[in-house]
Amino acid sequence: MATVVFGPRPPELETWLGRRRELGQDRCDEVWEGDYHVVPGPSAEHAFVDSQLAHLLWPRAEQAGLSVTTAFNLGEPDDYRVPDGGVHRNRPSGVFVATTAMVVEVVSPGDETLAKLTFYAGRGVDEVLIADPALRTVRIWQLQPGLLGQKSRYEETGHSDLLEVTGAELAAELRWP
Repeated sequence: MATVVFGPRPPELETWLGRRRELGQDRCDEVWEGDYHVVPGPSAEHAFVDSQLAHLLWPRAEQAGLSVTTAFNLGEPDDYRVPDGGVHRNRPSGVFVATTAMVVEVVSPGDETLAKLTFYAGRGVDEVLIADPALRTVRIWQLQPGLLGQKSRYEETGHSDLLEVTGAELAAELRWP
Protein backbone atom coordinates (compact mmCIF):
# COMPACT_ATOMS: atom_id res chain seq x y z
CA MET A 1 0.00 0.00 0.00
CA ALA A 2 1.31 3.44 -0.86
CA THR A 3 0.20 6.91 0.21
CA VAL A 4 1.34 9.82 -1.93
CA VAL A 5 1.00 13.43 -0.84
CA PHE A 6 1.59 15.95 -3.62
CA GLY A 7 2.84 19.44 -2.88
CA PRO A 8 4.06 20.71 0.47
CA ARG A 9 3.59 18.37 3.40
CA PRO A 10 0.61 19.34 5.59
CA PRO A 11 1.50 20.42 9.16
CA GLU A 12 -0.08 17.25 10.55
CA LEU A 13 2.25 15.12 8.42
CA GLU A 14 5.29 17.17 9.50
CA THR A 15 4.25 16.69 13.14
CA TRP A 16 3.88 12.93 12.64
CA LEU A 17 7.27 12.65 10.88
CA GLY A 18 8.85 14.73 13.66
CA ARG A 19 7.37 12.41 16.27
CA ARG A 20 8.76 9.38 14.38
CA ARG A 21 12.22 11.02 14.44
CA GLU A 22 11.97 11.72 18.19
CA LEU A 23 11.06 8.10 18.89
CA GLY A 24 13.75 6.71 16.57
CA GLN A 25 11.13 5.09 14.34
CA ASP A 26 12.56 6.65 11.17
CA ARG A 27 15.84 4.71 11.08
CA CYS A 28 14.72 2.66 8.06
CA ASP A 29 12.98 5.51 6.21
CA GLU A 30 14.39 6.37 2.78
CA VAL A 31 14.26 9.21 0.27
CA TRP A 32 13.86 8.16 -3.36
CA GLU A 33 14.70 11.09 -5.64
CA GLY A 34 13.09 13.49 -3.15
CA ASP A 35 10.11 11.24 -2.30
CA TYR A 36 10.02 10.25 1.37
CA HIS A 37 9.36 6.52 1.97
CA VAL A 38 8.18 5.65 5.49
CA VAL A 39 9.50 2.17 6.21
CA PRO A 40 8.65 0.19 9.34
CA GLY A 41 11.36 -1.43 11.40
CA PRO A 42 12.17 -5.06 10.66
CA SER A 43 10.27 -8.01 12.07
CA ALA A 44 12.02 -10.30 14.53
CA GLU A 45 12.46 -12.91 11.77
CA HIS A 46 14.04 -10.30 9.50
CA ALA A 47 16.41 -9.15 12.24
CA PHE A 48 17.34 -12.76 13.07
CA VAL A 49 18.43 -13.45 9.47
CA ASP A 50 20.12 -10.05 9.17
CA SER A 51 22.26 -10.57 12.28
CA GLN A 52 23.28 -14.06 11.16
CA LEU A 53 24.31 -12.75 7.74
CA ALA A 54 26.51 -10.12 9.35
CA HIS A 55 28.11 -12.85 11.45
CA LEU A 56 28.66 -15.10 8.39
CA LEU A 57 30.00 -12.31 6.17
CA TRP A 58 32.34 -10.74 8.74
CA PRO A 59 35.23 -13.28 8.59
CA ARG A 60 35.00 -13.57 4.80
CA ALA A 61 35.13 -9.78 4.43
CA GLU A 62 37.98 -9.46 6.89
CA GLN A 63 39.99 -12.08 4.96
CA ALA A 64 39.40 -10.05 1.76
CA GLY A 65 40.48 -6.79 3.43
CA LEU A 66 36.90 -5.46 3.53
CA SER A 67 34.68 -4.26 6.39
CA VAL A 68 31.08 -5.08 7.28
CA THR A 69 28.37 -2.79 8.67
CA THR A 70 24.75 -3.14 9.59
CA ALA A 71 22.18 -0.73 8.08
CA PHE A 72 23.54 2.55 6.66
CA ASN A 73 22.44 5.40 4.37
CA LEU A 74 23.64 4.79 0.81
CA GLY A 75 23.42 7.92 -1.33
CA GLU A 76 22.96 11.56 -0.44
CA PRO A 77 20.44 13.58 1.64
CA ASP A 78 17.78 13.93 -1.07
CA ASP A 79 18.23 10.43 -2.57
CA TYR A 80 19.25 7.49 -0.39
CA ARG A 81 18.36 3.92 0.48
CA VAL A 82 18.96 2.04 3.72
CA PRO A 83 20.17 -1.49 3.00
CA ASP A 84 20.20 -3.92 5.92
CA GLY A 85 23.96 -4.20 5.70
CA GLY A 86 27.01 -3.56 3.62
CA VAL A 87 30.47 -4.81 2.77
CA HIS A 88 32.83 -1.89 2.22
CA ARG A 89 36.25 -1.46 0.64
CA ASN A 90 37.08 1.16 3.30
CA ARG A 91 35.56 1.73 6.70
CA PRO A 92 32.68 4.14 6.00
CA SER A 93 32.17 7.33 7.97
CA GLY A 94 29.57 10.09 8.07
CA VAL A 95 25.81 9.96 7.66
CA PHE A 96 25.74 9.17 3.93
CA VAL A 97 27.95 6.70 2.06
CA ALA A 98 28.36 7.37 -1.68
CA THR A 99 28.89 3.74 -2.74
CA THR A 100 29.96 0.38 -1.39
CA ALA A 101 31.25 -2.98 -2.59
CA MET A 102 28.13 -4.97 -1.60
CA VAL A 103 24.73 -4.25 -0.14
CA VAL A 104 22.87 -6.83 1.90
CA GLU A 105 19.08 -6.87 1.92
CA VAL A 106 16.70 -9.14 3.82
CA VAL A 107 13.26 -9.35 2.23
CA SER A 108 10.20 -8.49 4.29
CA PRO A 109 6.63 -8.97 3.05
CA GLY A 110 5.67 -6.06 0.78
CA ASP A 111 9.07 -4.34 0.87
CA GLU A 112 10.79 -2.53 -2.01
CA THR A 113 14.04 -4.52 -2.13
CA LEU A 114 14.01 -5.40 -5.83
CA ALA A 115 13.00 -1.85 -6.79
CA LYS A 116 16.30 -0.65 -5.28
CA LEU A 117 18.49 -2.51 -7.79
CA THR A 118 18.49 0.32 -10.35
CA PHE A 119 19.55 2.78 -7.65
CA TYR A 120 22.33 0.48 -6.46
CA ALA A 121 23.58 0.03 -10.03
CA GLY A 122 23.61 3.81 -10.51
CA ARG A 123 25.73 4.13 -7.36
CA GLY A 124 28.25 1.57 -8.65
CA VAL A 125 27.57 -1.08 -6.00
CA ASP A 126 29.47 -4.16 -7.22
CA GLU A 127 27.31 -6.87 -5.68
CA VAL A 128 23.85 -7.22 -4.13
CA LEU A 129 23.01 -10.04 -1.73
CA ILE A 130 19.33 -10.64 -0.99
CA ALA A 131 18.16 -13.12 1.63
CA ASP A 132 14.51 -14.17 1.61
CA PRO A 133 13.39 -15.80 4.88
CA ALA A 134 10.05 -16.92 3.40
CA LEU A 135 11.78 -18.82 0.58
CA ARG A 136 14.93 -19.63 2.58
CA THR A 137 17.13 -18.41 -0.25
CA VAL A 138 20.17 -16.18 -0.61
CA ARG A 139 20.55 -14.67 -4.08
CA ILE A 140 23.55 -12.70 -5.32
CA TRP A 141 23.74 -10.27 -8.24
CA GLN A 142 26.87 -8.76 -9.78
CA LEU A 143 27.06 -5.42 -11.57
CA GLN A 144 27.66 -5.71 -15.32
CA PRO A 145 28.92 -2.71 -17.27
CA GLY A 146 26.54 -1.18 -19.79
CA LEU A 147 27.38 -1.65 -23.45
CA LEU A 148 27.45 1.19 -25.99
CA GLY A 149 26.08 3.90 -23.74
CA GLN A 150 23.63 1.66 -21.87
CA LYS A 151 23.44 1.82 -18.10
CA SER A 152 25.10 -0.80 -15.92
CA ARG A 153 22.77 -3.51 -14.70
CA TYR A 154 22.80 -6.52 -12.42
CA GLU A 155 23.05 -10.13 -13.47
CA GLU A 156 22.14 -12.81 -10.97
CA THR A 157 25.22 -15.02 -10.68
CA GLY A 158 24.60 -16.77 -7.38
CA HIS A 159 28.13 -16.13 -6.15
CA SER A 160 30.20 -13.33 -4.68
CA ASP A 161 33.62 -12.69 -6.17
CA LEU A 162 34.28 -10.25 -3.32
CA LEU A 163 33.74 -12.80 -0.56
CA GLU A 164 34.35 -16.03 -2.48
CA VAL A 165 31.06 -17.60 -1.40
CA THR A 166 27.84 -18.68 -3.10
CA GLY A 167 24.32 -17.82 -2.10
CA ALA A 168 23.60 -21.54 -1.70
CA GLU A 169 26.49 -21.89 0.76
CA LEU A 170 25.23 -18.96 2.85
CA ALA A 171 21.64 -20.26 2.74
CA ALA A 172 22.85 -23.62 4.05
CA GLU A 173 24.70 -21.93 6.94
CA LEU A 174 21.72 -19.83 8.06
CA ARG A 175 19.37 -21.01 10.80
CA TRP A 176 16.15 -19.83 9.17
CA PRO A 177 13.26 -18.68 11.36
